Amino acid sequence: MTRDKDTPQIDVKLLELLACPLTKGPLVWDEKRQELVSRLARLAYPVRDGIPVMLPSEARTIDPEDYKK
Repeated sequence: MTRDKDTPQIDVKLLELLACPLTKGPLVWDEKRQELVSRLARLAYPVRDGIPVMLPSEARTIDPEDYKK
C-alpha cells in the first residue's frame, strides 16, 4: 500500500502530546479516516488540512467494534 503524498499525516511527536479533551486519555491516528480516535470517549476527532480539531462538538461518535484491537 502506497501513501498518497497529498494525504495529511500526523507527526508522531505531536500525537504523543495530544490527549482527548474529555478523558485526557491517549489518541490513536486513523490514517484511512483522517481522524484521531479516543477509544475511552468513543469519539473520533477530525483532522482538517493537517490540523487536529480537538473540539468535542466537532467529534463524531464511533462504534467501539471498529477500533477493537
